[in-house]
Amino acid sequence: MLLKDVYITDTSIFMPNEPVSSDEMESYLGYINDKPSKSRMLVLRNNGIKTRYYALTKEGKTTHTNAEMTALAVKGLFADDPEKIKEVELLSCGTSSPDQLLPSHGVMVHGWLPETRSIEVVSPSGVCCAGMHALKYAYLAVKSGEVQQAVATGSERFSGSIVANVFEDEVQKLVELKANPYIAFDKEFLRWMLSDGAAAFKLSDKKNENGLNLRIDWIEGVSYANEMEACMYAGGEKQPDGSLKGYMDFTAEEIRNRSILSIKQDIKLLSDNIITLGGKKIKEIFDRRGMVSTEVDYFMPHISSEFFKSKIFDLMDKYGNTVPYEKWFLNLSSMGNVGAASAYLMVHELFKSGKLKKGERLLLLVPESGRFSYMYAMLTVC
Repeated sequence: MLLKDVYITDTSIFMPNEPVSSDEMESYLGYINDKPSKSRMLVLRNNGIKTRYYALTKEGKTTHTNAEMTALAVKGLFADDPEKIKEVELLSCGTSSPDQLLPSHGVMVHGWLPETRSIEVVSPSGVCCAGMHALKYAYLAVKSGEVQQAVATGSERFSGSIVANVFEDEVQKLVELKANPYIAFDKEFLRWMLSDGAAAFKLSDKKNENGLNLRIDWIEGVSYANEMEACMYAGGEKQPDGSLKGYMDFTAEEIRNRSILSIKQDIKLLSDNIITLGGKKIKEIFDRRGMVSTEVDYFMPHISSEFFKSKIFDLMDKYGNTVPYEKWFLNLSSMGNVGAASAYLMVHELFKSGKLKKGERLLLLVPESGRFSYMYAMLTVC
């Protein structure tokens, strides 16, 4: 089989509403137990996020679903010629915050795109790596010749799971028990990190002759779930032995009173392992592919917090794969942590910036703390 080159020929994003400043966050998300958060400023000081986006009004009303935002990002790829959306043969949509358990996120996005044909749709799930898994599926489909035109997306709508009313029953139960009426830090921590938004890539086996292209040289992933317990999770509760008890094994009252459906993160497990495991794989990739860090023109790591930036740098330096900070490209401070969309958002901003020159190489790194998975990709400007 003759494998084809695969190109990202265009990018598009959809961010809901106006950017929300750090001082405005609780106006949108609400006050738990009608009191300002004690941890908000501490978390924000460490994560470096200045603005983020919510698909919410200040009254807490949803303005867009995840599927709707994703469809709007897809439509943005064809804004100059809407009829060309009919040429898409595959839609690959990754998210960790679908609007419902069933049907899948991808088909719900397709439902918002009546302009398309009846096509193949896939919906990789997971956490931050879901968007990269969607990209890899589309990449392999084009590379193998199965399709010529594909769209891959990454998106999140976290806001619905971090608004104050999600925790009201739990807090009320604590009050009744005369306990401390504050939710655990592993639940509140992520309220000050997460952001909504969607992004899309158009993939083709042919270059866009009238503009910029990013050739996908390779995409690799790894999971350490065989040796690591869950770190970031939703719809379950961690047990003393490290296992997860899923929402179907709780009563409806327990789900309400213990915020079982909220997103949680084991902070200690995260800080002890997320950088070390990611660095281990990137060293292996560099060694196996005979790569040197001087080949990288832009290093684009998805990080949930500025706290991790120096730690990634130090570990890469230790392994002899140093990429100087002037080659790093991040937009966490302006976009927030948009999980499965974050890598797409960085690539989009750089793609549209006018800075890229032919021959330059972009190295993407996407860690996922769900149960410690990682995705890596190399793109070349052409």
